[in-house]
Amino acid sequence: MSISNINWPEIENKVYMQTFKRLPVTLVRGSGMKVWDSNGKEYLDFFAGLAVDCLGHCHPAVVDALTKQAKTLIQTSNLFYTIPQTQLAELLVNNSCLDRVFICNSGAEANEGAIKLARRYGKLKLNGANEIITTHESFHGRTLATTAATGQAKFQEPYVPLPNGFINVDYNNISTIKAATTKSTCAVMLEPIQGEGGVNVPDDDYLKQVRDWCNEKGILLILDEVQTGIGRTGTLFAYEQYGIEPDIMTLAKGLGGGVPIAAFLSKENVTVFKPGEHGTTFGGNPLVCAVAVAVLNYIIENDISSNAKVVGQYFIDKLKKLAAKYDYITEVRGKGLLLAIGFNADISEDIVLKCLEAGLLVNNVKPNSLRFIPPLTVTNKDVDKAVEILDKVLKERK
Repeated sequence: MSISNINWPEIENKVYMQTFKRLPVTLVRGSGMKVWDSNGKEYLDFFAGLAVDCLGHCHPAVVDALTKQAKTLIQTSNLFYTIPQTQLAELLVNNSCLDRVFICNSGAEANEGAIKLARRYGKLKLNGANEIITTHESFHGRTLATTAATGQAKFQEPYVPLPNGFINVDYNNISTIKAATTKSTCAVMLEPIQGEGGVNVPDDDYLKQVRDWCNEKGILLILDEVQTGIGRTGTLFAYEQYGIEPDIMTLAKGLGGGVPIAAFLSKENVTVFKPGEHGTTFGGNPLVCAVAVAVLNYIIENDISSNAKVVGQYFIDKLKKLAAKYDYITEVRGKGLLLAIGFNADISEDIVLKCLEAGLLVNNVKPNSLRFIPPLTVTNKDVDKAVEILDKVLKERK
């Protein structure tokens, strides 16, 4: 039986936990900037697996590394050394301001590890301090601890009581961080740009002010670069654009170009874990590490971050022209290829569905906002096509 003759959503509704509000399409194939559904319809993908497919779908660098490593060694225990894991750790250290790496499976896991490291540091170096300041509209993951760190009530309310030790304050407001800092504070945890919160870009001096405050108080600065890292905002890591260095940084999404991998990195003096105090079974396995090495090398050697910056600016200019054309667009915001437009009403879900019908995948990150997170290999021509489709949808809406 042809896959097009099977009602896949109907089967899914019977067997899968209904935790996702899925779009009405079953994707079966991808190549570059495009994906195809079970009926053969083609879509231009400006969603990229939620900023994961940084080189597009089935990029040769990913496929070749995956195939070669799958024929060599897939999984061992972390009680053994493996070459791909060591190569990836060295590559991350050599291209960042951090000194040590721990590799895991997801952004939530990376943030959970960063939280554990900060608390361990607080216990050993800060007289037992264990509280971490995070911000409203942040998103750090879906474990219990990272849900508590996430400053959005809609994610927290179903699971109260949550683990304590997290203080949520206003984003882009240094005074709220200062007011929340006590002798119990061990760290401040921020996204350089809030992704799931709506693509919220802080003032240019905000992260510098936070860094200076952490230095003054002797507490740690954790940067959650799960969404902003690996070239997404126009540099390999977003912190590079703000003239600061974090004590701990988390990565995921684009790190593997489509395979499930994440990492957290730390400065040497912050790395206080001892053997047995943190671990993972699948994290850092040879298969995903080999792919991440290939992805990272490709991004660095081909300066893909600069493409994100240049094409991102071209995209921003195009979106601003749409904003001038349609008065219900209130804002264009973002950096590189992490962009959003805001509306004066909660219409983004309807626009996403209309774009889907027209062959364009975008994301309603907020009821009144659309997010654009295409592969970093996107071209001006791709942007032109996406904006053309979006323009038609917006025109029909008006």
